[in-house]
Amino acid sequence: MQTMWKGSLSFGLVNVPVKMFAATESKDVSFKYLHKACQTPIKYTRTCPHCDVTVAWEDIVRGYEYEPNRFVVFTDEEMQELQKQRAQTIDILEFVELSEVDPIYYDKTYYLAPDSSGVKAYRLLQEAMDKTGKVAVAKTVIRTKEVLACVRVGKGVIVLETLFWPDEVRATSELPNIHTAAEPNDKELEMAMTLINQLHTTFDADKYKDTHREETLAAIQQKIEHDEISTAPAVVKPAGNIVDLMAALQESIRQTTPQQEATPKRTRKSTGARRQAAKKTS
Repeated sequence: MQTMWKGSLSFGLVNVPVKMFAATESKDVSFKYLHKACQTPIKYTRTCPHCDVTVAWEDIVRGYEYEPNRFVVFTDEEMQELQKQRAQTIDILEFVELSEVDPIYYDKTYYLAPDSSGVKAYRLLQEAMDKTGKVAVAKTVIRTKEVLACVRVGKGVIVLETLFWPDEVRATSELPNIHTAAEPNDKELEMAMTLINQLHTTFDADKYKDTHREETLAAIQQKIEHDEISTAPAVVKPAGNIVDLMAALQESIRQTTPQQEATPKRTRKSTGARRQAAKKTS
């Protein structure tokens, strides 16, 4: 696993040096968009519609649009200054019951592993949370964003779950037909509860399979086996402005070369004609 963050997990006067790792990864089957005519992958570029040019990353800055088409701009240094106070610390604010944290707030999951100098303190916090059944509410900064987090024990390690802020969770009042639904009668409710109890079991994530992904991969393999393959043509990269520059120089030389004035050609007389002319003048 690749370390994505290094810092400390802080509670009270205790600081636990930790490393953060992404706990999940997407297994989606990724398709590329191709040009139908030649099966060449489509290329996307960063362009400025005002200047009509391709923009390099070093020429891009962050801006916040506070009014339509009006921005306040922040440099990389200013962004780093905004986050540096909390960037290297996961600050535990309080401990709560796990059941009190509505799963709707959960966003992304990360594993926290101890640094070599923090193994003992890490194990102490892990055991204490495990035995008390409590989870921690914390704040930290991931990349450039301050996040609310739930720190808990799971799979034998300390896990950090980023949480949505309360104002990021939409109110149920926005949903249609929720509060106008009729109350179920007792018989319907009893039958629904019976069905739920019959389907009740212990959760085991390993028994669930992504059948859509499996079917997609099987279809891809079938096309490969039947040689239903398209090969994108080699893309010849232009030699920059070299060719255009040479052509421009050659044309410039041609246009600036002085043109010699055309003079009438002298017609060379034959030897016989010259002799006849000489006799007439003698």
